[in-house]
Amino acid sequence: MKRKRNGFTLIELIAVLVIMAIIALIVTPLVMSIIRKARVSADKRSIDAYGRSIELAIAGYLLDTGKFPTEVSQLTIEYSGNEVVCETTQINTDSSVYLAGCTVAGRNVENYTYGSDKSPTYTAYTVGDQVTYNNVNYYVIKDSATTEENVTLLKAEPLSADEVNTYGGVGTANNHVNKYDYNASGEATAAGAMAFYTSETCGYVNGENVTSGCITSYNNSDIKYVVDAWKNDQAPKATEARLINTDEIETEKQEHDCCGGCGQCITTIDVIKYDWMYNVSDLSNGYWTGTPDTSSGTISVSIVTSDGKIGSRPVDMSEFVVRPVIVLPKSEL
Repeated sequence: MKRKRNGFTLIELIAVLVIMAIIALIVTPLVMSIIRKARVSADKRSIDAYGRSIELAIAGYLLDTGKFPTEVSQLTIEYSGNEVVCETTQINTDSSVYLAGCTVAGRNVENYTYGSDKSPTYTAYTVGDQVTYNNVNYYVIKDSATTEENVTLLKAEPLSADEVNTYGGVGTANNHVNKYDYNASGEATAAGAMAFYTSETCGYVNGENVTSGCITSYNNSDIKYVVDAWKNDQAPKATEARLINTDEIETEKQEHDCCGGCGQCITTIDVIKYDWMYNVSDLSNGYWTGTPDTSSGTISVSIVTSDGKIGSRPVDMSEFVVRPVIVLPKSEL
């Protein structure tokens, strides 16, 4: 008579456990991958929903104010769900939204963006490029890149005597800018030159050099009056007009004999590297520059001489001319 078996042997149990372990090793990564993909997919949907909520808020802002929002902080965004935080939240000019670098409930959603980056790109200019605006030639002295809307330009030629007369009011009751010298009728006689002062009591007046009215701050000078008036007439689209700053002039160090050949007075001076910054047709001695003084809030004046040297305000200020600098939107070129 045979005996019935009511259980499993130890070997059979071990075999079953081994099989289950193998199945777990195979299935667990698959299950975790499915869970992870589902979570990522849900996070992406959260980002999409957040982006659409911003676009709806933009439409509401336009309807309420009639203006286009420039920052998300201006909007009231109604959104429910996990918190979405994005490193880049950009409002495009067509009212669409671009989101990048987002996290959902603190979880990174790598390489996922919402919308398209429609940032405008601009022409990138090289320092020294010559461009024309409003039929006037300029040199590029500063340009950041294709992402920058504006470019900084130096007028290729200084203001002419006629321009100084026109924009400075020479010979009028205002007499905002006084020229190098005057004839018996009080008319300016020196071509293209102007003095840095606010009244007739500085510079050459009727053949005599008078210094009692001289000042050194650009903000209070007649040069600023001329530049501002010229800008309003000749460069109306410029966002700024001023003198060139000395920190915008790339220089090199050169030795200079300061005693006229005696050989006993050698000093080191800054000289502009680029000839186009000073080698212009209507330039006898040089042109004015301005250096902002952050401590006092003023702009001190220095000069660029006709041979490119950077110097302080000369004793005879009247022969130095004005070459305005403007900051202009690239779309105007």
